[in-house]
Amino acid sequence: MIRVILESAGHEVTEARNGAAGLTSVTSAPPDLVITDVMMPTMNGVEFIERLRSDPNSSAIPILVVSGNSELATAANARIGKPFLAQELLSAAALLIREAGG
Repeated sequence: MIRVILESAGHEVTEARNGAAGLTSVTSAPPDLVITDVMMPTMNGVEFIERLRSDPNSSAIPILVVSGNSELATAANARIGKPFLAQELLSAAALLIREAGG
């Protein structure tokens, strides 16, 4: 659903099935924004964010957490809870990208 919302607004989206795959994806092609959940297989979202923040190559990438447990992700730039409205996601993404200079 997130992919469809973002692509329909003209954003290019790269998807990863879990946190470990997400780290590989971010390393190979740094995005303007990372959107993640807290609850994921292989590596949870909190560890995923900590790993992004600890790497100088990805530490400045803005992170948006979309989760029912979003309060756990304190190192994220922004958090929205599930369920969410499409406009809420698009507004948060646009703000974070704009603040990062993208």
